[in-house]
Amino acid sequence: MSQKETVGAYQAKTNLPAYLRRVQAGGRLTITQRGKPVAQLVPYVDPEVSSAQAAAGRMRAFMRKRGPVTRVDIKALIEEGRD
Repeated sequence: MSQKETVGAYQAKTNLPAYLRRVQAGGRLTITQRGKPVAQLVPYVDPEVSSAQAAAGRMRAFMRKRGPVTRVDIKALIEEGRD
């Protein structure tokens, strides 16, 4: 299967285990009914992992934009937060 393949609903139903293995390996499958696209079979992305990756990306962008923090006593800030 190429990265994105189109198959009919009957063919998808008949060969579902094979298509699932291909999608699990990174492929994409568009399922049609009477020649019209009705669904896509794509690899699963865990929403928690996806949102954590997005948050990390935003943090990196923020850090690049702001530059390094200077003239701050990190140890004093840490101690200030302890009871």
